[in-house]
Amino acid sequence: MAYSMKVKKHTCIVCGRTFPEGQGIVLRRANIELTFHSKSCLTKFFRLFIENLDEGSFKKAAKETIKSFEEQRKARMKTKVI
Repeated sequence: MAYSMKVKKHTCIVCGRTFPEGQGIVLRRANIELTFHSKSCLTKFFRLFIENLDEGSFKKAAKETIKSFEEQRKARMKTKVI
């Protein structure tokens, strides 16, 4: 006897394709769920998202994100030194 488990499906907010839980990209923040079929859909969304941000919010978030990645790179470089 085959068991059929009900798999949660998501719909991409960019292309409209449906995909099962465990595939695609699902982001949850501030009671908003963003669902993307692929990384290209995510890229399309975030390009437009960034354009819609006011300059002050964008500048602050960009600087904080850049700083975070710089710190991560520095931490990796320290562990690679022989």
